[in-house]
Amino acid sequence: MRTVYLDNNATSAIAPEVLEAMLPYLSDLYGNPSSMHTFGGQVGHAVEKARGEVASLLGADASEILFTSCGSESNNTVLASALSSRPEKKHIITTRVEHPAILAPCQYYERQGYRVTYLAVDARGRLNLDEYAAALSEDTAVVSIMFANNEVGNIFPIADMVSMAKEKGILFHTDAVQAVGKIPIDLKTLPVDFLSLSGHKLHAPKGIGVLYIRKGTRFRPHLRGGHQERGRRAGTENVPYIIGMGKAAVLAGQNIQQERTVVAALRDRLETELLQRIPDTIVNGDTENRLPNTSSIAFKNVEGEAILLMLDRLGICASSGSACTSGSLEPSHVLRAMGVPFNYAHGSIRLSLSRYTTAEEIDYVIQEFPPVIERLRALSPFK
Repeated sequence: MRTVYLDNNATSAIAPEVLEAMLPYLSDLYGNPSSMHTFGGQVGHAVEKARGEVASLLGADASEILFTSCGSESNNTVLASALSSRPEKKHIITTRVEHPAILAPCQYYERQGYRVTYLAVDARGRLNLDEYAAALSEDTAVVSIMFANNEVGNIFPIADMVSMAKEKGILFHTDAVQAVGKIPIDLKTLPVDFLSLSGHKLHAPKGIGVLYIRKGTRFRPHLRGGHQERGRRAGTENVPYIIGMGKAAVLAGQNIQQERTVVAALRDRLETELLQRIPDTIVNGDTENRLPNTSSIAFKNVEGEAILLMLDRLGICASSGSACTSGSLEPSHVLRAMGVPFNYAHGSIRLSLSRYTTAEEIDYVIQEFPPVIERLRALSPFK
């Protein structure tokens, strides 16, 4: 059975060029990059080359790039550092639609006595800048706003929000895990203090992430016990994955125009055809300002989990906008924050493409998807 993979916001395939670049560091070039001998030193040079490649993609300086294990570690590290470096400030600003890697730490800090403002979104998932401006205060230690939403693809007005925070001297972090490699980001002109990204979202392996720390920003390490990463994260570097991250960054820079044109066109065609062929169907989110690869589509009176199971039988990999687990029929926190009607939110599916998605695969999904919804609606108790 063929496999059509449309779940790239969950993870992406390792690019062949990335795997090829990694292999020598999983075999012959096994030296410790911190060693003084030449054998280890050549590995250290390769790590620094990869650091420069990631920096180039972001418009940053290599010294501002810290390698981590994943986006979640980067996010947790930022919040811990920002709060510990400004102990007199007890306020955090974020949104109701952040990834759990931000929401869960924020909830933890609330239990420790911090005050957290969770900004609301409207029915299209957009933020209100007036609400944001009103939340900024002298007591705010850090603002953490995602660059783009992982579920509906909305791109947030980070440049405006950074500017407003800087006027009050507030640290600003953006979780750019879903955005990096899909849309241009230039940190020379976007003055965020911190930015998180994850390798497996842009065709590097799972288990490697990046935290950008603007030069001059106060930073407290989350992991201590070694001099690695300029003393900012203890532990021997994950060399093969760092090399892979560097190569993936190079490829992302080379292919970003393809993401914005070819991938976006395939997404739009898929979305248009499904809306035309399947009645009582809507698109979640801001269709005018979103990631080029992401579509969140809601089908009225159908269970999202059932859709996924039937698509899986056809070899189509997608994910549900409904966080349905055994014993729970609640839609995701993102769709609840947007106020999507329950009979639509419960049948929301996220389709996320990549530069490896083909027109033939999109044709297959367009052909097979409508009969799935028709069969499920015939069986649905929601009438």
